[in-house]
Order: sequence, then C-alpha cells, then structure tokens
Amino acid sequence: MLRQSLSQLRVFTTGEGFTDLTSQLAACVATSGLRQGVLTMLVRHTSCSLTINENADPRVLRDLAAFLQALVPQEGVRPLSGQGRLRPWLHDDEGPDDMPAHVRAALTASTLSLPFNQGRLMLGTWQAVYLWEHRAAGSCRELSLHLLGE
Repeated sequence: MLRQSLSQLRVFTTGEGFTDLTSQLAACVATSGLRQGVLTMLVRHTSCSLTINENADPRVLRDLAAFLQALVPQEGVRPLSGQGRLRPWLHDDEGPDDMPAHVRAALTASTLSLPFNQGRLMLGTWQAVYLWEHRAAGSCRELSLHLLGE
C-alpha cells in the first residue's frame, strides 16, 4: 500500500561550503517505516543549494567551490566573453555575498529526488548528499522532506 511521510530537517551551516546530509536523510528514511520509494527534498532558501557528489576525496568539494566562485565572483558580473567592465551586483540588501549566493543557487539545485529500497538510500558507493551554503556567514537552513513509498 502506498503511503507518504512529510517532515522538516534543520541544518546549521558555518558559512560557505558543504554540509553532508547523507546520514540524516538515511535516518529519516529508516525511521519512516517505508521500505521502498522516493525521497524528494526541497531546500527552502534562495542562497544555498543541494548536490550529490563524491564523498571520498575532499578536494572534489574544494574544486567545485572554486569553480563556482570563479564563475560567479562576489565583486560583480562581466559580459560572458570575459571582456568589458565589471558591473557590481545591484542587489546587496544583506551584504556583498547576497546576490552572488542567489546566482550560485540558481545555477545549482534546490530539489533532489532519491530512490530508496529496503529502507536504505540507493546512493552510489562514493556518493553523498550535501547542502551547499553560498553565503559567507552561517545560517539555519530548512529542508522539506517528502517520502512516498510502501
């Protein structure tokens, strides 16, 4: 019989970077009583995102962060050609990292769907689920979790 479960997950970040959510998500699936189905999650903020990536070599996460910082610099935006004047971000209501965080979140993902079977997430051997904080200061982030299965 198909059932569903809705819950919230609060995550405290310490600033720009990655927070591994895998064990918290696995616990949510395990305690749901559902054996197989899909976990859909939404991060309820516009300046952080979700990603599935390698959990074995921390250099992967450092390289990802460096790439996104280079692609979306805090100082402003240039034409895609890389030539021309730097234009500072217009939206800076919450500080100089405000608009770059929104752009970085728009380029990544605010939702993920993960299958689970026998009460366990079906991630690959070297995969983990991360909350990717794009703001310099730490924050309390909320995720909506929806499990659908049997």
